[in-house]
Amino acid sequence: MNLSWLEDFQALAQSGNFSRAAELRHMTQPAFSRRIRALEEWLRVPLFDRSTHPVTLTETGEWFRGIADEILNRVARVPDEARAVADASAATLRFAATHALSLTFLPAWLRRLEARTPIGPIQLVSDVAAHGEALMVQGRVQFLLCHAHPHAPGRLDPVAFRSLRVGSDTLLPVSAPRADGTPAFCLDTAAGERVPLLAYTAESGLGRVVRAVRGDALERLRAEPVFTAHLATLLKSMALEGRGVAWLPRSLIEDELRDARLVPAGGGTWPIEIEIRLFRRAAAELPAAEAFWRAAGAD
Repeated sequence: MNLSWLEDFQALAQSGNFSRAAELRHMTQPAFSRRIRALEEWLRVPLFDRSTHPVTLTETGEWFRGIADEILNRVARVPDEARAVADASAATLRFAATHALSLTFLPAWLRRLEARTPIGPIQLVSDVAAHGEALMVQGRVQFLLCHAHPHAPGRLDPVAFRSLRVGSDTLLPVSAPRADGTPAFCLDTAAGERVPLLAYTAESGLGRVVRAVRGDALERLRAEPVFTAHLATLLKSMALEGRGVAWLPRSLIEDELRDARLVPAGGGTWPIEIEIRLFRRAAAELPAAEAFWRAAGAD
């Protein structure tokens, strides 16, 4: 259906005369009549009783008059609404963050920044690092917050994307404890002894770090994955159930470490110091996003 047909319909419904309505619509009467007929064929019902003079609306035509008015009024509001959406979008910060950081680091970090500078609405996607990187490449988010390590570079081209360090964390191998408080599973075991590993999938940024930094040592140890998942929170639950060793951010397990519900599963050579980094496109962003970047850099 052509929206202009609705305006043709309104003109004929108001005038009751094809010639006068065609003149109002700046076209010949035959062309105007064809457009009214096309609308009726699209609806598959007659809208006008042509046997009367002036022509009158059928019962369906009376009903459709209200529909046509509603549609055209709705269309007329679209430009103003589009501008309002654009204005709101310009002020909204679009974030992707890994699930673990969304739960631990992000809320307090934002509170700290808001104490110094106004921050508008935030739209957050919480997922694995690979999905956040894909959203950045597609331009669907302005910022990505994730863990990072220099030996495990991500998939964002450093020429096209910039980053800054906004925090630090530690990846710890942990296990549920035995009754005596020692780990149920330990990485400091005899070479070749099997260690059940609660592993990350390839999409996980934390898994990328573990594989890059401790992968060779785990292979020598014959650490055997017994459970694999995207999310650190799920691996944490499995570790609490005594299913194996999980590499988890300290920020995610501070309570469990304090209460000894999880204990380190290896000595001082196993933990991995990692950064928390904020990524953005190198190209200029909207003013709200640029202001946020400056605030994050000054933190």
